[in-house]
Amino acid sequence: MATVLACHCRLVSSSRFSFPRGDVVTTRRRPPVLPLASSPVISAYSSPKQREGEKENTTDTGKTITSVSNPLVKHCVKLRLSSSYRRSNGSVLIVGLTPILEICKFQREENQSFYIIEQLLVLEGTSIPEELNNISVTVVHVSANVLKKISGMQSIDSTEVIAIMKMPRSFCDLDKNGSDAMFHKLLPSPSRLLVLDGIQDPGNFGTLIRSARAFKWDGVFLLPGCCDPFNDKALRAARGASFQLPVISGNWSQLNAFATKQKMKILAGHPAYSSNNPKTSALLTRDVVNRIASETLCLVLGSEGNGLSYEALEKAELISIPMEGLYESLNVSVAGGIFLFMLQPLNRRD
Repeated sequence: MATVLACHCRLVSSSRFSFPRGDVVTTRRRPPVLPLASSPVISAYSSPKQREGEKENTTDTGKTITSVSNPLVKHCVKLRLSSSYRRSNGSVLIVGLTPILEICKFQREENQSFYIIEQLLVLEGTSIPEELNNISVTVVHVSANVLKKISGMQSIDSTEVIAIMKMPRSFCDLDKNGSDAMFHKLLPSPSRLLVLDGIQDPGNFGTLIRSARAFKWDGVFLLPGCCDPFNDKALRAARGASFQLPVISGNWSQLNAFATKQKMKILAGHPAYSSNNPKTSALLTRDVVNRIASETLCLVLGSEGNGLSYEALEKAELISIPMEGLYESLNVSVAGGIFLFMLQPLNRRD
């Protein structure tokens, strides 16, 4: 029997935007309509005349966005493509049912009252997923061409639902709107902190965040030069993990001060036989893992292209994965998965 996820509220299937007459087509599905709260996106993207007609549109749920020039479509595309636009709106675009359900499941398990989904965009002719039936949210039906435009994907065979979500409260940018107090509030007593040092590839970036979540690390710290955590490809690779653990963006000075206060040892993954290895790397053996298992740790991982930054090489103790043959290094997401698994704290291993 399938597990039904519930976020303690009702689903409202309705179109939240007013559309020009040539922009909509009538569908057969006309579920009952319940009253809706006003939408900030409508205020920002609809004319006064359109907003006047909003009440009428919400009573007719059989309308589908078919034009890629629709204001909501343009809004969604900008959310997907622009980091600054995401930050200014405080919203993120999540493509695909799997990460949406992962985020809802986490929210339910954590008993969070902060409902994060703002709108659902569903492919025309597709029924609302059963797991989302109890979520009170605006539903907008869109055509296949519109879904492709919003998602940025040529094939939408496995992409029938897109969500506009509020940026998670577990994200903090210390250089823009964060503070040291917020940093410590998000990570009051961390045992394990993953530090990404200039990881720019969104696939590797998202995979590392997903692995950190899977192996029960407490959070992720992003040093300068990293990919935006809400980049669409990074979100796809993370599969909802970016919303399930604290992600803090900052610099080396902030990280070093935090690690010092929390008495955390800073380790950095580094190839054992690299030409730019200024000091000896310890091998990630079982003895080493057992020796540091009870310590609180920061693990720094650098990009494949540039490796670790100068600060990481200077401040961290280097550690490497034993390998056979002439291979110098592994893909950072592969190496990171090994480090994250091996360095789990003892009290969190099954």
